[in-house]
Amino acid sequence: MSTDTIIDFTNCEQTKKAYGGANGKKVCCKINGERFMVKTPGQAKINPRMSYANSAICEYLACHILSSLGIDTQETVLGTINIGEKDYIAVGCKDFVPNGYAIQDFASIKNQVIKSGHSGAGTELSEILDTIDQQELMNRDIILNRFWKIFVADALIGNWDRHNGNWGFLYNQETDDLRLAPVFDCGSSLFPQADEEIIKAVLSSKSELHRRVYDMPLSAILEHGEKINYYKCMVSTENKDCLQAIIKIVPKINMKRISDIIEQTPFITTEQKKFYNTILAARKTSILDIAYERAIDIEHDKDAEMENGR
Repeated sequence: MSTDTIIDFTNCEQTKKAYGGANGKKVCCKINGERFMVKTPGQAKINPRMSYANSAICEYLACHILSSLGIDTQETVLGTINIGEKDYIAVGCKDFVPNGYAIQDFASIKNQVIKSGHSGAGTELSEILDTIDQQELMNRDIILNRFWKIFVADALIGNWDRHNGNWGFLYNQETDDLRLAPVFDCGSSLFPQADEEIIKAVLSSKSELHRRVYDMPLSAILEHGEKINYYKCMVSTENKDCLQAIIKIVPKINMKRISDIIEQTPFITTEQKKFYNTILAARKTSILDIAYERAIDIEHDKDAEMENGR
């Protein structure tokens, strides 16, 4: 489906499949014979001026942006759904779980590593990396590569809620096959509770823009008990796997392509489009471009050391 397709979810055929999760109501609808999880917007708990968050728009945009980076990501479409004589903007997230498979999130993998002593829900970075090292279900490098690619991409889109329950794997009970699942659940990206007042402030004030680049949002992942600041982490990390993910992902960020995605997105105003373009361009320039240059320098220095050591 194209990025400007609008679906009327109200009269779509609904199935009996149910979905968990806390953000908004969810129903399973069939669109062109395929299952989609249709998510209605949840309440804007942080911003009392908003009745409902822009999470449907943000989920749609974030998934399309991650897909443009070459990351396997859940397909999303935008539409409307009528609830109690009122139409709401909703996002349809394609059900990517094949017949015979079930989602097995990273939290469940973390629980399975009994000798680690860590709970599945804990998002301390050292625990996550320790689990990836100790698990024996899949090649560690495959999981590590996915984890850091998502982390770098989330730094671009400002995802504050990538916890252990919203990334992971697909498991087939009959064959015991385990594979990476597409990236999903990106609705906590791109400032879903930014209303008209916040948008105007960000577009008119460098300090307000900078605050949303350097100070917020923070990652759901912790380091020494504190939520990771994307900027501070990206421009100072010594983790070689994170550095490699930066080198792989940043050159794939095509702002013209991202701008086209935003421009073709229905329902949003000219000011919202400008807001998303401004935020993303600032986060790329001030966080990821700097991180990329540093990662390349570190790689060149290591290559020089190896060359001199011969």
